[in-house]
Amino acid sequence: MARIMVVDDAAFMRMMLKTILLEAGHEVVAEAANGEEAVKVFATINPDLVTMDITMPEMDGIAAVREIKKLSPQAKVIMCSAMGQQGMVIDAISAGARDFVVKPFQKDRVLESIDRALSG
Repeated sequence: MARIMVVDDAAFMRMMLKTILLEAGHEVVAEAANGEEAVKVFATINPDLVTMDITMPEMDGIAAVREIKKLSPQAKVIMCSAMGQQGMVIDAISAGARDFVVKPFQKDRVLESIDRALSG
C-alpha cells in the first residue's frame, strides 16, 4: 500500500484521515499542521501521496502544492476542503492537485480518490 503524508492544521481532521488510511492498509509516514511544514517534510520523506488541507496558517494548501510540485513534478496530492470552497478547489487543481475530497470525510470517497491518484 501507499506511504501517505497527512496535512491539516486541525489535529482532529488529521486523526480522522489517519484512521481511514490505516484501516485501508496504507502507511501514514508523516503529518504536518501547515503548508510550510508540509513542504519541508515532503522534501525529506518523499511520500507516495499527500492529503492537503486548503485553509491553513503559515502557508495555505494551494501554495504548498505549488512548492511541492517544484520539488517533485510527479508528486501526487489530493486536496481536502470544506463545503463552499469550490473556487479554491479549482485553484488547487490548476496548481497540480490530482483530486479533492470534501469535508466532512466520507471513507469511501477518500479511498476512491487515493486509489485514482495512485493509479494515475
